[in-house]
Amino acid sequence: MIFGKEKALRDEVVNIGKKLYELRLVVGRSGNLSARLDENTILITSTGSSLGSLSHDDIIKVDLKNEEDLKNKRLTTEFPLHRMVYENSPHKNIIHCHPTLINAYFAVCPELKTLTFESKLYLGNIPVVEQDTPAISRPELIVEALKASNLVVAKNHGVVSVADKFSDCLYFIETLEEAVKVAATARLFKKDVLDELDKALKENLAQDSAYVMFSKEHIQAIVDLVNKDEFIAKKGQELDLTLQLAIKLDPSTTLGAGGHNSAYKFNFEKGKIVKLDFDEDAPFIISAPADSWQLVFLGKLDPFVAVMQGKMKLKGELGKLSRWYVPFSRLFELFKQVKIK
Repeated sequence: MIFGKEKALRDEVVNIGKKLYELRLVVGRSGNLSARLDENTILITSTGSSLGSLSHDDIIKVDLKNEEDLKNKRLTTEFPLHRMVYENSPHKNIIHCHPTLINAYFAVCPELKTLTFESKLYLGNIPVVEQDTPAISRPELIVEALKASNLVVAKNHGVVSVADKFSDCLYFIETLEEAVKVAATARLFKKDVLDELDKALKENLAQDSAYVMFSKEHIQAIVDLVNKDEFIAKKGQELDLTLQLAIKLDPSTTLGAGGHNSAYKFNFEKGKIVKLDFDEDAPFIISAPADSWQLVFLGKLDPFVAVMQGKMKLKGELGKLSRWYVPFSRLFELFKQVKIK
C-alpha cells in the first residue's frame, strides 16, 4: 500500500481531476495532471484516463532519471511536456486541459481582450503558442512561454497551467475562462469593444535609441517618457499618485559597474517623477533577476502579474500599491517603449 506524502499527493490529483470535470474544463478522456513528489520524481495521470473519475491506479509514479520509467507505455503523449517543465522550473504542479470557451476564443482571436481589472491583475498578457499537431510536439515553446506567465495557451489545443499548488493552477484557468466569457458577453452589447484604458495601454511611442538594461541612461529615458505622458499625468492627479517606488535587480544578477545600478527609486508627486534616486530606500520595492526584468522591458511580463505569480518580489503591501493600478499599468507599458540592447 501507498502511505504518507505520496498517498496525499495521489489524493490531490484525484480531487483536482473531479473538480476540473465538475467545472466542465475537461470532458471524456482529455487532459492530464502531474505533481512533483521530489526533485526527480513525479506523479502523472496515465494515457486514456478520465480526469473526472480517477483512481490511484490511473496515476503513474515516474523517476525522471530512470530510463526504464521513461519507457512506460502507459505514459500520456504529453509526458515530454510535463518532463521538460519540471526539468526547467521549480514548479510542483501542472494542469493541462482543453477548456471549450478558451479554445474557441483563441482559435479566432490572437490575444485576450481583458475588460476587468481582475483579469489584468491576475492574468496580464497570456502567451499564445502556435500548435500544429493534436499533441504538443514542441514543448520547448511552452516552457519558454511559461517564463512570462504561469498560464499558456496552445492554440487550437488547450492550456498549460503551472504553480506550487493545484488550486492555483486551477484559479488561473478559471480566471481565463471567466475573462473569455466577459469578452464574449460584452460583444452582445457592443460589437466593437475597446475601452479607454486599453487604448492608453496599447499606444506605441516610437523610440530610435536603445539602451543597456538598467543603465542610468535607460532608466532616465523611462522617467522622461513618464513625465511627458498625459494619461499618467491625468490619473496621477486624480488618484494623488504620490509615493516612492524602487525597482531592483536581485543581488545575484547585478549588472555591475560602468554606469549600471542595481536599484533605482522613483519619487512620484501627483503622477510626476520629480526625482530619480539610486537607492532602494522606499516603502515599495519590486525586485527580480535580470531575465525577469528583461521580459518586463520587452513588454512580455506585467510586473503586477509577475508579483501575483511569484516571478517577481514586492516589498510593501500590494493592496496599497493597487490603489494606483491604472497609472502604474501605463507606467509598465511605457517600460517597453524604451528599447534595450
